[in-house]
Amino acid sequence: MTLPAATRHAQCEPGAAAPWPAPAKLNLFLHITGRRADDFHLLQTVFQFLDYADVLHFTVRTDGAVRRLSELPGVAAEGDLVVRAARLLQTETGCRLGADIRLEKRLPMGGGLGGGSSDAATTLVALNALWQLRLPVERLAALGLTLGADVPVFVRGQAAWAEGVGERLEPVDLPEPWYLVLVPPVGVSTAAVFGAPELTRDCPPITIRDFLAGIGRNVCEPVVRARFPAVAAALDWLAHFAPARMTGTGCCVFAAFAVESAAREVAAQLPAGWHGFVARGCNRSPLLERLAQER
Repeated sequence: MTLPAATRHAQCEPGAAAPWPAPAKLNLFLHITGRRADDFHLLQTVFQFLDYADVLHFTVRTDGAVRRLSELPGVAAEGDLVVRAARLLQTETGCRLGADIRLEKRLPMGGGLGGGSSDAATTLVALNALWQLRLPVERLAALGLTLGADVPVFVRGQAAWAEGVGERLEPVDLPEPWYLVLVPPVGVSTAAVFGAPELTRDCPPITIRDFLAGIGRNVCEPVVRARFPAVAAALDWLAHFAPARMTGTGCCVFAAFAVESAAREVAAQLPAGWHGFVARGCNRSPLLERLAQER
């Protein structure tokens, strides 16, 4: 029996139905050094990935339709970065294939872990492989930049020193500790943080060597601390065990530990009702490991 066009799917190569990770990132520090003429903030930061991720499932379609099969609270399908990334890839390449996309959301929204940007990057990388488009990573990263400043680092999949608005990337080789990440029950708006009048916007530029010597902080942290007591409480509690820092402009805070057992020992002491997770820092994104299975 011939199926209706809307439900026919292309036969993918073996392994194509396996899930694709969209890993979290941490900003190990975040400075703002100024503003561009268009009012975008100029940054210095270091990105490192975690082996903790959203999970995406793709089924290739032959009719060109892009469908999101999972609901995301507060995000319409047309505004979802996953859907936008898939359609951008279609438009840029003239690809006539489509996809059904199902997202298992593990990364908190507004947490500063880069979940939406990572989901978009994984969509670009996965569909480039599944649709057999063979676009080079440089072009995928350029497409990703039109979706968000953090998308290129997820596309490239290497821990990186970042400047500009976050798009100028230089790979770095960092220690890969175990992190305890706390997730306070609040969502922090990036736009609100960057719009705060008290935000420090004139940090003197530093070098990678400076950062590796221990120089660097998150200048967004005082803004979020003052406006979100739950984030301040998480930072203060975690600081009793190890140096604690906020990631990006979100609510999540983290501390590094040399071994997994130490991170889990602290996690076991979380106050009742608090939430967090333990994950390994990764200089190479789990997404690249998954992509290698397609080759």
